[in-house]
Amino acid sequence: MMSLNGWFYWAILSAVFAALTAIFAKIGIQGVDSDLATLIRTAIIIVVLSVFVAYTGKWSNPFELSSKTWLFLGLSGLATGASWVCYFRALKIGEASKVAPVDKLSLVLVAVFAFAFLGERPSFREWSGIAMVAGGVLLLAFKR
Repeated sequence: MMSLNGWFYWAILSAVFAALTAIFAKIGIQGVDSDLATLIRTAIIIVVLSVFVAYTGKWSNPFELSSKTWLFLGLSGLATGASWVCYFRALKIGEASKVAPVDKLSLVLVAVFAFAFLGERPSFREWSGIAMVAGGVLLLAFKR
């Protein structure tokens, strides 16, 4: 059995919050430009995380981080921003029940990219599950 401090617990919470994100965003972007909505969401995240990091005593000098860390966190930030802009635009014009599953195609892409760039080697069983997720995404996205 997995402990409450394990990765699975945090991953489930991530999924719950991601699901709520789609619902709250779909309601929140009515009558608002999706890019402005993304900016507002990002500003809120910055404030909340700043308070959280300061409150928990996790602040350290970011200028002491390595250039590799800066490069890859910067690339991650750019990818996150691009993802959010695209996600909010998709939510603005599409149904949340279709947009969110397609967004979760990222699960399949993470597995492929982790294989190609990180040397991770999912088992046949894991690849089968990844393929089922891909099939489920397509099934949900292209309803009649």
